[in-house]
Amino acid sequence: MPWIDLLRWLHVIGATVLFGTGSGIAFFMLVAHRTRDPVLVAHVAGTVVIADVVFTATAAVAQPLTGLALAHLVGWPLSEGWLLVSMGLYVVVGLFWLPVVAIQLRMRDLARAAAAEGRPLSPAYDRLFRIWFACGWPAFAVMLAILWLMTAKPSLS
Repeated sequence: MPWIDLLRWLHVIGATVLFGTGSGIAFFMLVAHRTRDPVLVAHVAGTVVIADVVFTATAAVAQPLTGLALAHLVGWPLSEGWLLVSMGLYVVVGLFWLPVVAIQLRMRDLARAAAAEGRPLSPAYDRLFRIWFACGWPAFAVMLAILWLMTAKPSLS
C-alpha cells in the first residue's frame, strides 16, 4: 500500500514541522525578547511571522487532509475515540495559534516602531508578549497530547 506509506510519512512530517517550528519560534522569540533590544526583537519577530506563514500554516492545512485520507485508507472510522479526541484537540491548538499569529504581527510592528524611533519596547509590546507566552504553554501541551494519541491510539469510548 504505497499510498498509505506516503500519507503516513506526510502526516508525520507535518506533525514534526508543526511541533518543531512552534517550539523553535517560541524559543527564538523568548530569547530575543529577553534582550530587550527593539532592533533584534523586530528582526526575530519578522522572521517568526514568515516561518509561521511558510511552515506552520502549510503544515496546519496539510495535517487534517493527510490525516483524514490516511484514516480512510487504513479503515479507521472517524468516530474512533482517539481520532475524535485528536481532532478536537487540533481545533483547540488552532484556537490558540490564530490569535498568536495576530499577536506576533503586532509585536513585530511595535518592535519595529521602537527601533525606528530609538526607544525601548513599549508596555503594549510587553502586554502582548505576556499573552503570547501564556497562549504558548497550553498549545504546546495539547500538541504533546495529540502526538501521544496518534502514536498510542488508545482505546477510548
